[in-house]
Amino acid sequence: MAQLDRRTFLAGAAVVAFDPATSHWLTSFPENTGAIQIPHLDGELVTDDAALTEAATDYGHLAHRRPRAVLRPGSVYDVVTVVRFANEHGLTIAVRGQGHSTFGQAQADCGVVIDSRTLATIREVTLDHAVVDAGVQWLDLIRTALTAGAAPPVSTDYLGLSVGGTLSVGGIGGASQHFGMLVDNTIELDVVTGDGRLVTCSADHEPELFEAVLGGLGQFAVIVRAAVRLVAAPAMARIYTLTYPRVTDLTAAQRTALADGRFDYLEGQLVPTDDDGFTFVLEGGAWFTTEPPDDDVLLAGLAPSGVDVVDMTYFEWLNRIYEEVEQIEALRLPGPWLNVFVPDSATDELVTELLTTLTPADAGGVALLYPTNRSPITQPQVRVPDGPVFFLLALLRAVSPPDDAAVERLIADNDALYARVRAVGGTHYPVNALHLSPADWRAHYGDRWPAVRRAKDRYDPRQVLTPGQGIFGEVGGALRTP
Repeated sequence: MAQLDRRTFLAGAAVVAFDPATSHWLTSFPENTGAIQIPHLDGELVTDDAALTEAATDYGHLAHRRPRAVLRPGSVYDVVTVVRFANEHGLTIAVRGQGHSTFGQAQADCGVVIDSRTLATIREVTLDHAVVDAGVQWLDLIRTALTAGAAPPVSTDYLGLSVGGTLSVGGIGGASQHFGMLVDNTIELDVVTGDGRLVTCSADHEPELFEAVLGGLGQFAVIVRAAVRLVAAPAMARIYTLTYPRVTDLTAAQRTALADGRFDYLEGQLVPTDDDGFTFVLEGGAWFTTEPPDDDVLLAGLAPSGVDVVDMTYFEWLNRIYEEVEQIEALRLPGPWLNVFVPDSATDELVTELLTTLTPADAGGVALLYPTNRSPITQPQVRVPDGPVFFLLALLRAVSPPDDAAVERLIADNDALYARVRAVGGTHYPVNALHLSPADWRAHYGDRWPAVRRAKDRYDPRQVLTPGQGIFGEVGGALRTP
C-alpha cells in the first residue's frame, strides 16, 4: 500500500474533542458538556468512514473490528499524546503499518488505530546501519541503502512491509540461516511504552524493554523509530531452482545445503502440479559482484530431478514478488494463513502426513517449506523450537472466489494442524488465522511466559496496546462482515 502524502494526511474529518460518557470522538467542541478537548497534535485524529473502514480490515480480510478513530501522526509526540490519552480514558490502541496482518492483529475494536504510514522518514543510512521511522517500508529502505552499497543482512520475501510492523513480529527470510531474523539485526529502538513514555532502548540501555519489544507483537510499546544493521550488498544474485519428486527428497537436500551454508539464501516450496498433487522445489541463492559462483560446487550432493539457474540483479531478486502481492491484495481475497515452526526431527513425518490430505486448492496461494539454523536467532520473544535446526511451514492461502464456508473450514484446519505442531514441540510465527485463547498463548511462550507477564504489567499496566492479538484477554468485534 502506498504511503500517505501530506494532502491525503489532511483529508479526514479532524477530531477536536472526546466525550468520555459515550467514548465518542467529536469533530466540533460542544459548549456546556463534559467533552474533553484533544491535546495539540502535529498530525490529525480522524473519524471519517473511509479511514475507519480501512483500519477495520487487513490483508487477510477475515477480521473486521472497527475503531472509533484513526491517528495519522505528524510526529512521534503525537503517539505519546494519544497513548497517554488512552490511558486516562480507558481506550485501546493498535498500530497499523502496511496492513499485512491476517486475522485482526492490528485492529482495535472501538479504540484508536495509529496509522504509521505518516511516520516514514529514512533518517540516516551508512555502510553498516540505517535509522528509519517505523512506517518506512523495507522496499524504500533497501532502495536507499543500495545506493550506498549496503542492504539489510536478512530480507522478508515481500518488501512492502513496514519496519515497525516487521520488528514487532520477527522478520524471517531465506538468509535467516546465517543472520537470524530482522529482530536479531536491530541495534536500537525508540518506542512509546503502553503507559505513554518515549524511551530509547538497546541491548545496553533499557535492555529489558528492548528485549520485550522485539518480536513482542505490539504488547509493550509502540515502535516509532529503529536503527537496523546493514552489510555490504552484492550486485548480482544467481538463483538455483531445484525440483524433487518427494518432499523427503527436498528436505534431505535442504539439510545438506544448510549444514555447510553453501547458499546465501535457502528456501523451498510445495508447487501444485496438473494432476492435483505437488512437486517440491529447493530455492537457493548465491550472491556475487564480479566472479560468479561455481555451479558444480553449489549443486554437489543435492541430486535434484530438475535444475534451473538464472542470474539477476540483487535488487531484482529481493523485490521479486512485490507486484504479485500487490495484485493479490487488490483482489481482497480472504487469506487464512498458517505459519508454523516445526522441529527438524518431526518435519518429515508431519509434512508427509499433511500431504495425504492437503490439496493444491487448500494450499491456496503459496506453500513454503524450508529449514533454518536456530543459533543466530537470539531474541527470546520469537518462539522457535528447541534443537539446532527447525523448519518453517507456511500455507499462505488466498481463497478464490471468496467462500465463507471454505474459509471457516481452512481456519479449522489451521487449528488442527497447529495442535499437531505443538504436540511435537513446534511453535507458530504469529501472523496467522488461528483461534488462540490466552491459555494457548501461555503455552506458546512456555517458560518465557512469566517474563512476558511481567513486561506487560511494567510497560502497559492498563493493557492499552494491541488488543487484537488476544494474548491477555478476549478479543472483541466481528469476524467476517456481510
